[in-house]
Amino acid sequence: MRRKGVNYSKFGYIFTFPFVLAFLIFSLYPILYTAVIGFTDMQGLIPKPIHIMDNPFQNFKDLLFDNVSFRKSLINTGLLWIVNFIPQIVLALLLTAWFTNKRLNIKGQGAFKVLLYMPNIITAGTIAVLFSTLFAYPMGPINSIFEMLGWSDAPIFFLQDKTTARGIVAFIQFWMWYGNTMIILVAGVMGINPALFESAAIDGANGFQTFFRITLPSLRTILLFTLITSMIGGLTMFDIPQLFLAGGPDDSTLTTSMFIYGQAFKGSYMYNRAAAASMIMFVIAAILSGLVFYLMRDRDAGRMKKAEKNYKKSAKAAAVREV
Repeated sequence: MRRKGVNYSKFGYIFTFPFVLAFLIFSLYPILYTAVIGFTDMQGLIPKPIHIMDNPFQNFKDLLFDNVSFRKSLINTGLLWIVNFIPQIVLALLLTAWFTNKRLNIKGQGAFKVLLYMPNIITAGTIAVLFSTLFAYPMGPINSIFEMLGWSDAPIFFLQDKTTARGIVAFIQFWMWYGNTMIILVAGVMGINPALFESAAIDGANGFQTFFRITLPSLRTILLFTLITSMIGGLTMFDIPQLFLAGGPDDSTLTTSMFIYGQAFKGSYMYNRAAAASMIMFVIAAILSGLVFYLMRDRDAGRMKKAEKNYKKSAKAAAVREV
C-alpha cells in the first residue's frame, strides 16, 4: 500500500527478515548438511577430511538391507504410532461431539478441557518416572493392585515383556496427546457455520446424523492437519521411549529417532549413517504425507472444477457454432 509517496510494503520484508534468517541458519542449513553427509564416510569424534563414498548410496543400502536394528526401529515406530493414534483420534472425536452438542449443554466444560489437556503439558521426564514407579518390580502400585484383586500370586515384571512394554509406551503417547487433539477438533467445530446445525435441527436430524453428515465433513481440513502432525510426531518419537525404557526390552521400544541418536552420539559416532537414516525418515514422512493429502482431498471441489471446465468448453463450442 502506498500513501503520500511512502511504500509500506518494504516493512513486510523487514519484519519477516528475522524469521527467514533463523530458518536459513537453524533449519535449512542443517537439513542440507545432513543430506550431504549421508553420502560420505563422516564418522568419529576427531575431525578428518571427508569425501563422497565410491557408492554414494552405500549408507542407505546398509541401513535398509543389512541393519536389523534399523528395520526393527521402523517397525516399532509404525506400530507404536498406529496403536496410540487410533484410540486417540476416536476418543478425541467422541469428546468433541460431547462438548459441542448444544442439546446436552455440558456444564463446566472449561474445567473438563483443562483436566483432559493437562497430560500434554507435563514434561516427558516426569511422565517416564511416574510410569516407571507405577509398574515397578517387585513392589509397585500396579503389582499391589493385581495381588489385592487376586489376579497374580507373585509380582509381575511388566517392563521385561515386549508386548507389555510396547503397550505401555503407546498408552503414554495416547494419554499425553488425546487432549491436544480434542482441543484442535473442538476449535474446528467452533468455526463451522452455526446455520448448518440449525438447518439440520429444523429438518429433524438427530445427533448422530448431524455429527456424521455435517460435523465430520466440515472438519476435513482440521482432521488432515491432525493426521499429518500426529504422523510426523509419531515418526520422530523419542523422549518417552528413551527416558522410560531406553528402547528395551530387547529393542522392542527402539524408535528410529533413538536409533539415529545412538548412531550419531554413541559408540563409533557414525554421523554418515545417522544422516542417511534421517533422510530415509524424511522421504518416508514426505511419501506418507502426500498419500494422506491425496486420500483426504476434497473430491467435491474436484468435481466442481471439472464441471466448470466442461461448462466452459461447451460454451466455447456453442459460440463457435453460432459464428
